[in-house]
Amino acid sequence: MSLLVWVMMGIAIWHFAVWAPDRFWGGIVGALLAAIIGAVIIGVLADGFSVPGEHDTHLVQALIAVPGAVLGLAASYVYGTRTGIEGPEL
Repeated sequence: MSLLVWVMMGIAIWHFAVWAPDRFWGGIVGALLAAIIGAVIIGVLADGFSVPGEHDTHLVQALIAVPGAVLGLAASYVYGTRTGIEGPEL
């Protein structure tokens, strides 16, 4: 159940990516995948390489995923900026 919470928090944080210029590696879809993967990786690391079940899922599990999603978005943005792949000009 915590895996679902981590993925949902990754998606929730990803929605804030619209405020940044589109320089994410892979565009907005790459940013979505980076946020989800970052949230899941940090969640698994924080819980000792296990995924808590339904009865062990609390609000803390959602808060654990926030830094992971932000780090995933930051990594995607930095890599996309360094490679020079930019989105469409508005």
